[in-house]
Amino acid sequence: MTLRLVRNAGTAKLDDLASRLGVSEMTVRRDLDELQRRGLVTRIRGGATAVDVPENGFAARAGWQAGLKDRIGRAAAALVEPGSTVLLDAGTTTVHVARALLDRAPLTIATLSLPVAEALADQPGIRLLVLGGEVRPGERSLAGPVTAAVLATLSFDVFVMSIGGITAAGWSEFTLEDAAVKQAGLRQAARSFVVADASKLGVRAFARVAGLGAVERLVTDASARDPQLTPAAQDTLAALENADVEVTTA
Repeated sequence: MTLRLVRNAGTAKLDDLASRLGVSEMTVRRDLDELQRRGLVTRIRGGATAVDVPENGFAARAGWQAGLKDRIGRAAAALVEPGSTVLLDAGTTTVHVARALLDRAPLTIATLSLPVAEALADQPGIRLLVLGGEVRPGERSLAGPVTAAVLATLSFDVFVMSIGGITAAGWSEFTLEDAAVKQAGLRQAARSFVVADASKLGVRAFARVAGLGAVERLVTDASARDPQLTPAAQDTLAALENADVEVTTA
């Protein structure tokens, strides 16, 4: 997560990274030193600058923690009733949700993700809509004003949303474009839930998407129940409970 924050900012300060991650500056220093050793960032006074490497983007994250994401995907799919109209967000975890949804057919599924579209194309019982918009380089996702305009014409039973960060202040994303599309999806869905691994707890990304109460459930991994979570992550879990957001662990 430290690497993603630095890459999205280009150059990030030590104190800001510690605040966003909810950890000590000493912990961030260790992370940055290791990332520099791997050639992924360049340390500068008081922070770090991202190194432009070819493994940026969706392809770099697709295989990371695949088993964990598969469990989250199955748990999320179990919440979707057959016959529903579903909006599937972009992101590596939603690809696993898409695969698990094949067992919940018949479904109408609209997606903001090219990999999700590939996973669902020509599958029995799946009516697939690929929403319009600009493809973000490296991310294989659809975003921008065209996407938001298309979303405004549709209604969904369920929005399965990915997310960049979760704090007591709400759900947040790393780019304004992603945040705007998610806001549009939330407006058009009767129910919404988030799929995200526990590393997102306590992380504050750049653009606020919505308050915690805009979503009814978070589907995450079992490490969310680890008593050794950072204080920021624990505070976030308490805030989710206060906002009546149900947390499902897989």
